[in-house]
Amino acid sequence: MESAEAVYRRLLVENEARVERERKRHIWLGYAKVADFLAGVIAAFGLLRSGGLLWLLLIPVALFVVLVVVHDRVIRRLGKFVRVTEFYSRGMARLENQWMGTGETGDRFFDAAHPYARDLDLFGKGSLFELLCTARTRAGEETLARWLLAAADPEEVRARQAAVSEMKERVNLRERLFTAGEDVRAGVHPEALAAWGEGKAQLQSRALPWVLAVLAAMWVASLVLWAVTRNFDPALLMSLINYAVSFRLYRRVSASADGVEKAAQDLKVLAEVLEVLEQEPFTVERLRVLRASLDRGQVAPSEAVKKLERVYDWLEDRRNGFVTVFNAFVFYTPQLTMAAERWRAQFGPAIRGWFAAVGEFEALAAMAGYAWEHPADVMPELVAERGEDTRVVALFEAEGLAHPLLPAGKAVGNDLMLGRAPQLIVISGPNMAGKSTFLRGVGLNAVLAQCGAPVRARRMKLSPLAVGASICVLDSLAGGVSRFYAEIQRLKVLSDLASGPAPLLFLLDELLSGTNSHDRLEGTRFVVRELVRQGAIGLVTTHDLALTAIPEAMDGAGQNCHFEDSIEDGQLRFDYRLKAGVVRTSNALKLMKAVGLDVGGNGE
Repeated sequence: MESAEAVYRRLLVENEARVERERKRHIWLGYAKVADFLAGVIAAFGLLRSGGLLWLLLIPVALFVVLVVVHDRVIRRLGKFVRVTEFYSRGMARLENQWMGTGETGDRFFDAAHPYARDLDLFGKGSLFELLCTARTRAGEETLARWLLAAADPEEVRARQAAVSEMKERVNLRERLFTAGEDVRAGVHPEALAAWGEGKAQLQSRALPWVLAVLAAMWVASLVLWAVTRNFDPALLMSLINYAVSFRLYRRVSASADGVEKAAQDLKVLAEVLEVLEQEPFTVERLRVLRASLDRGQVAPSEAVKKLERVYDWLEDRRNGFVTVFNAFVFYTPQLTMAAERWRAQFGPAIRGWFAAVGEFEALAAMAGYAWEHPADVMPELVAERGEDTRVVALFEAEGLAHPLLPAGKAVGNDLMLGRAPQLIVISGPNMAGKSTFLRGVGLNAVLAQCGAPVRARRMKLSPLAVGASICVLDSLAGGVSRFYAEIQRLKVLSDLASGPAPLLFLLDELLSGTNSHDRLEGTRFVVRELVRQGAIGLVTTHDLALTAIPEAMDGAGQNCHFEDSIEDGQLRFDYRLKAGVVRTSNALKLMKAVGLDVGGNGE
């Protein structure tokens, strides 16, 4: 079977050739239209001077029309192939580790108070969200972000895993989802559009369309009567009546038309994604149910949206100068607006469900794309063993676990076991040895596991876990909060999480570094003992070897591990391997000397 890289590279080359071919056609058709226009002008001068065979001018006119139609199709194909090329270019960038800063960062989902979003680089440039997200709609982005921010229950996770596994090989489906709509992300705002669909119509009268149609017909008849009998009075009377009615309706019609136009623009984009999903067959129960949710009613969502699109296309013409002159007398805008309002009454309540289905499909497709591009990553096993108090027993076991944001060829895998024993591992080690990266790797894999995605490991088993981290806690000058105070506030959040329904996985990096050694040791000892007492499991990293005494007094519930460095050819080397026991080396002085700081001692 072809690798993801081979498939992407082959399809990228094919589509680049298509882009080049359509671009040449685009240029030549542009020249052809100009040449045809000039030929028509020259022919018109000649025929007008000769005074005969003017019908021959229909030939360049007809040819110009044909060229316009053909050129429009070429432009559409060119746009599609450009988007397809972008899809495979971005896939290659992810495989070659050149994706950072090229995708959707999800900054709008960031919440500084969230127990792990900042600490685990969930959003922002080079984040997990940017790596995963291929969604074209805001609904897809919001669904993916929501899944990353909150763990699903095991049954839901298993359903998503099955869906991701089925969609994994469907590169063509993900391509069609990505290429559906050029301005999807900028255009569609799910909540506002769903609220519009569920809102009340501005013009609700069933009789009003018929009344307006009769008044418009009477106005036209009065004009005919004027032309035949030269009697202007009926035409004047009907004009005044219809204008007064239009004036009376103007405010409601204008508000409704503006809402319809905005909704139709957004839905037009959504329809392209819906059409892709409606045509896709599935075998997994979760995907079949999700696909079937689009089939409620006798009209497919994409067809329903196309009905509104036709109304919208006509409604746009109300700004045409010719239409504007007669609008007040034939009720052009009110009739179309009421047609759109009837559409809203029939299909509007379903819009929220359409978005939910599209959002879930796109989130699953994003995780399926990640699974396709990382074939060595595995689906984790979720277990839920319960203790004597009926609470789930915390468990996190992994073999070859590595950081999912690092290139697969460079990420170093480590084994980790947390559960009944040990519940706590204190990780010591020198600077740059990989302690913080390891914590983030553990946390990100726990997040991926509990949203239904593959994890960067050879094998992984875990219980439902509430993830909480204190890795990147910052002070706030504007809020008058020091780093130490911000850190203890975060610890209070983790303590509250530990008493929740799911056991806590805590990840603490250089805990309480903003205070003196004695208070740091006592504070850390208290925090971790309290968390362990509540059934939590977790990791604590430290440079302070005094903290390594904590596990030794925990009757088997705690354990010491470490990362270390070595000197080879006069250079510091790191193997990023987690080893049992307490670290025995330090590299702070070595690193200071390496950057040119003249420190005393020999750095040993």
